[in-house]
Amino acid sequence: MAQLYFYYSAMNAGKSTTLLQSAFNYRERGMTPLILTAAIDNRAGVGKVASRIGLEADAHIYDRETNVFALVDRLNSENKLDCLLVDECQFLSKVQVNALTDVVDKLKIPVLCYGLRTDFKGELFEGAQYLLAWADKLVELKTICHCGRKANRVLRTDEHGKAIHDGNQVEIGGNDRYVSVCRTHYKEALSLL
Repeated sequence: MAQLYFYYSAMNAGKSTTLLQSAFNYRERGMTPLILTAAIDNRAGVGKVASRIGLEADAHIYDRETNVFALVDRLNSENKLDCLLVDECQFLSKVQVNALTDVVDKLKIPVLCYGLRTDFKGELFEGAQYLLAWADKLVELKTICHCGRKANRVLRTDEHGKAIHDGNQVEIGGNDRYVSVCRTHYKEALSLL
């Protein structure tokens, strides 16, 4: 039975690596996965999902205007899909998350979404909010803070490594802009203790 999965974590927990491993597993068994990634994050190139450990794969891109159900339905009619893997799913809209529930329920295709739960202010991303509400399975992928505790927050930093309090919710970056930390070190860095 197809289900909607949401694999979430702070940054640097291996979400993209896990997605790429899942795609590999499907292909190894002669099955066809479809990978989607957010157009806004093109650090690895347009239509690429890449992990920090060097794995990568081609992907179809989506933006806020993409009709996700229509895209998957069209691609499924061209080549029977066995799984949909969505990277950077925090950038999905409410409408797009609802469309993913239709992919599961109407097309009977399992959907595995990978992304952040919260932004650098500790606020939910729209895609994450509705995946937390509507996914059949929630799976937390864990990473650790520099102190060894579970990292569940993300700090945005400036060019000197100092935590930033304000700014737009979305600013694409990697280890140069973001650090995953535990709640204590998040509050400490933002002087919230």
